[in-house]
Amino acid sequence: MKPIILIILPLIFLVLFYFYPLTAIFSLSFAPHGQLDLTSLERLITTDYYLKTFWFTLWQAMLSTALTVGLALPGAYVFARYRFMGKSLLRALTTIPFVLPTIVVANAFTALLGARGIINSSLMVLFQWDEPLFQLQHTLTFILLAHVFYNYTIVLRLVSGFWANLDPRLPEAAQMLGATRQQAFRQITWPLLAPAIMAATLLVFIFCFTSFGVILILGGPRFATLEVEIYRQTVNLFNLPMAAALSLLQIGFMFALMLIYSHLQSRLTRPLNLQSQQITQRYPKNWRERLLVWGNVTFMVTMLGAPLAALLLRSFTIDGKLSLIYYQTLLISNPQSKSLFFVPPSEAITNSLIFASSTVILATFLGLLTATSLTSHSTAQPKSRNLKSLFDAIFMLPLATSAVTLGFGYIITMNRPPLNLRTSPLLVVIAHSLVALPFVIRSLLPALRTIQPNLREAATILGASPWRVWQEIDFPIVRRALLVGAVFAFTISMGEFGATLFIARPNKPTIPLTIFRFLGQPGALNYGQALAMSSLLMLVCAVGFIVIEHFRVSDTGEF
Repeated sequence: MKPIILIILPLIFLVLFYFYPLTAIFSLSFAPHGQLDLTSLERLITTDYYLKTFWFTLWQAMLSTALTVGLALPGAYVFARYRFMGKSLLRALTTIPFVLPTIVVANAFTALLGARGIINSSLMVLFQWDEPLFQLQHTLTFILLAHVFYNYTIVLRLVSGFWANLDPRLPEAAQMLGATRQQAFRQITWPLLAPAIMAATLLVFIFCFTSFGVILILGGPRFATLEVEIYRQTVNLFNLPMAAALSLLQIGFMFALMLIYSHLQSRLTRPLNLQSQQITQRYPKNWRERLLVWGNVTFMVTMLGAPLAALLLRSFTIDGKLSLIYYQTLLISNPQSKSLFFVPPSEAITNSLIFASSTVILATFLGLLTATSLTSHSTAQPKSRNLKSLFDAIFMLPLATSAVTLGFGYIITMNRPPLNLRTSPLLVVIAHSLVALPFVIRSLLPALRTIQPNLREAATILGASPWRVWQEIDFPIVRRALLVGAVFAFTISMGEFGATLFIARPNKPTIPLTIFRFLGQPGALNYGQALAMSSLLMLVCAVGFIVIEHFRVSDTGEF
């Protein structure tokens, strides 16, 4: 099957549900009366405030990305090369932070490290201090900690999933020829890992560059990214032209970055002889390896688990005493709120699971088609490689687009034929799949590009059809990467909030929307119920990840 045929369906999906609503909102913003008005764009490049906002957005994203990648790579190595007790459970648990709404994580960090948080309160009691030791509220340090907390799992899963199948005999051969261990890593392993590391780095950078909730809540009024300013211009000031101009700047910058990235990755990736994890992984043998493994496990549990534990503890605490009152009241509609849209938590959980399962199916299907198309005949002419790099960057654009902008676009365009989906739950699945699709593609591309062309050629010569070649050659190599993509699709759908807020029906809320409803009402009881719902979200996601890991294909017969 020709690559152009494979990519037609994903392109149609992108045109209908990304470019069409985006064009509509830009048209409304820049030509509200049918006449082009670019005053907001002129103000954007001549006003110091917006230029400073862009600069802060850029450098905090670079710093956050460097910290996240630097801290996660040792953990990725441990997951790729060693077996240890509780590995599958830890892999599932490390993904939970990525799914939690930002407002909940902000409250979790405040509960842990705030002026009256668990750590400061304990230290003040222990040492009889009058002032808290850690005063991190509304500081850059708080922002960086939250970004690492959120994005650690992206690097861990993408890099370890690829690293786990790299042949360990290559650096060993280099060492036998006289290279030191450091030289073998720098000259052999690192270049082979570069495509997966670049993919993870780009995704982390995009999330930090478009950071919204973390900056708004933990950063306070001192800090604002482009995404925060888009929200302010849209919701607080209803200045759609300026919001659209900021969104256009954000999309344009990220598109240029992704073009460069796609071009570099296609050139760096080389076909490889991948090995089964039965060969590449082993139990730690000596005290140094055990220290490396359990030191990294301790770091993960502490860094990722402490805020989650603080959140869980607060959901069971009222007036300093353990209580189940927040969980018990979740099942009862608050008569004082007189809400017409009260939905039991069980229904919200069911809605989230249905949306997430549907998103996994749609996003992995479209992602597999796209990634296969982008990697077919990778040794073709330079024009073909440039075209594929362009398509690769285009499919990453949904991640660089403000959820506020896209949500308004859906409201404008999805309420009339032929796309009269405004009241349909299908629109939620489509929006979630649009955001999850780049993750699936990024998970699959490094694995697909490592497949040796002579394997496919040999199978074809022996009479295998294209479908049989894919089934017997490609799929055994990429199925683990596809599983990683499915986990990210499930995670994104369970935690997606920005776009869902605009398009979900009031009687079909997801868990994040239910949490938002509780936080939007005053009173300690509503806040406690939000924490309880957040804990339930953690539980549902952990079970979901463990179930997905259960379906991980056995190492037996791998490759």
